[in-house]
Amino acid sequence: MTAFFITGTDTGVGKTRASCALLHALQRQHARVIGMKPVAAGAERVHGEWANEDVLALRAASNIQVPALYDNPYLLRQAASPHIAARDEGVDIDIEHIAACFHALRQQADAVVVEGAGGFIVPLLETQAQSATSADLAVLLRLPVILVVGVRLGCLNHALLTQEAILARGLTLAGWVANRIDPSMVGQEANVETLRLRLQAPLLADWGWQPQAETAELAIRLP
Repeated sequence: MTAFFITGTDTGVGKTRASCALLHALQRQHARVIGMKPVAAGAERVHGEWANEDVLALRAASNIQVPALYDNPYLLRQAASPHIAARDEGVDIDIEHIAACFHALRQQADAVVVEGAGGFIVPLLETQAQSATSADLAVLLRLPVILVVGVRLGCLNHALLTQEAILARGLTLAGWVANRIDPSMVGQEANVETLRLRLQAPLLADWGWQPQAETAELAIRLP
């Protein structure tokens, strides 16, 4: 069974875009492919039910359906850091429960793409008794990590620090995606080339400024 953990240099850098494109790409080789968003913060009413746009996008890019409690164990209404939204809504996020949901998906799919929340070490739970981060979840799942770099000012530091955090935890950095999210950024090519030299993983895709591009189209450029 094939599975990856998708993380990013920050929030809003294109993790969902990359996750959906990867789901489409994996369908070339696997019959049953599904995306998972363990913790989604930020929801609105869709057809009378609370829904998160990232979760809906992952479901649309998957080719099998499962009960919501498996592909999105925690849906938080507030668009904030997960540990803050969970605290305000009285929710205790349990990464062991997330792992159990992931293993349930493994029984039903040939490939699973797990999209983390925010950046790699964003807190998921913070109480006096215990704490947990997205990095802790990645370690628990023991999946190879794909890093989405939002190419904008500051991305070099963010990307290299994230790589250090991934490797320090004994995880494999399987690849990275350059997602150019600031069309006015000076020195884009030089920044991507610097990362190509310094990140210890292959560049899987280099997406230019294409805010309207369909993820199925972007998947064509993924190996």
